[in-house]
Amino acid sequence: MASMITVNVELGERAYPIHIGAGLIGQTALFAPHIAGKSVTIVTNTVVDPLYGDALRTALAPLGKDVHTVVLPDGEVHKNWETLNQIFDALLTSRADRKTTLIALGGGVTGDMTGFAAACYMRGVPFIQVPTTLLSQVDSSVGGKTGINHPLGKNMIGAFYQPQAVIADIAVLRTLPARELAAGIAEVIKTGAIADAEFFDWIETHVDALNRCEPEALVHAVKRSCEIKASVVAADEREGGLRAILNFGHTFGHAIEAGLGYGEWLHGEAVGCGMAMAADLSVRLGHLDEASRARLVRVIDAAKLPVRAPALGAARYVELMQVDKKAEGGAIKFILLKRFGDTLITRAPDEAVQATLAATTVG
Repeated sequence: MASMITVNVELGERAYPIHIGAGLIGQTALFAPHIAGKSVTIVTNTVVDPLYGDALRTALAPLGKDVHTVVLPDGEVHKNWETLNQIFDALLTSRADRKTTLIALGGGVTGDMTGFAAACYMRGVPFIQVPTTLLSQVDSSVGGKTGINHPLGKNMIGAFYQPQAVIADIAVLRTLPARELAAGIAEVIKTGAIADAEFFDWIETHVDALNRCEPEALVHAVKRSCEIKASVVAADEREGGLRAILNFGHTFGHAIEAGLGYGEWLHGEAVGCGMAMAADLSVRLGHLDEASRARLVRVIDAAKLPVRAPALGAARYVELMQVDKKAEGGAIKFILLKRFGDTLITRAPDEAVQATLAATTVG
């Protein structure tokens, strides 16, 4: 096996490792310390199970556990109560107990729903994240945010619930469709933009290598993104303040996702475009210089992500953003850039928001 890197999320008794490397899904020894009970339920989807389900089941076989698999429909459109209940149905049918370990094998949707199911079943059972998309490896599998969507708002129903471990196998990324890869690069760009100017410089010069799925570039992108997110989560596990900076681009992005209908744009595509919109607003409010905005947009565009938002109408955008988790009393809060590596969280005058929407939407 190629060398493995481990990043630790320091949360006291809830601390856990993130293992990053190639060929990790087949490593029995990585799973063994985190499975105490007699049964395991793998939660995956119709796309990932044929690709990697057998490799994971083979890795678990030497542990002598009773292994069950739940195969969910694929896609953001299925991140809802109905699909969540399929997990609960399977757990109850197999008589899963409090020591049953859930393993999320899939992208962000699978990870979010498995984590939420783990938080709720018998008021909490252990789970392991095995993220199979770049977006889930660099972002959604780390930090314990779990949940489902509601027709009125994305990720509005959920829980903070930390995994036992994250096992990020870089080798699986070679089967990712180009759109999914780009969606993951969006979260890498976001991490550099908000927290590490030097990392943003690296992304700028290596975006083509990431587009080509070059292993060394991917390992560094996942490692640095996880280090940054781990440090933010350790400082603010439940998003009381600092952790909100991780939502740069998400206020506009979630509005795009909900407004178009979940699944029309991938989450990362919406975040990429949302960052371009937030950068425009940052310039309008005098926080960011125009050269930095242009740099960010160039990198987003180079990652093959959209930089122009769909024309939902300004009133609809505002309505959707008022449902955002950061909104307070209907007042929208934006994560804006001051410079690469430095952000602020603020409200914005209506006229500035309207001007940004006019400048960044299609049509």
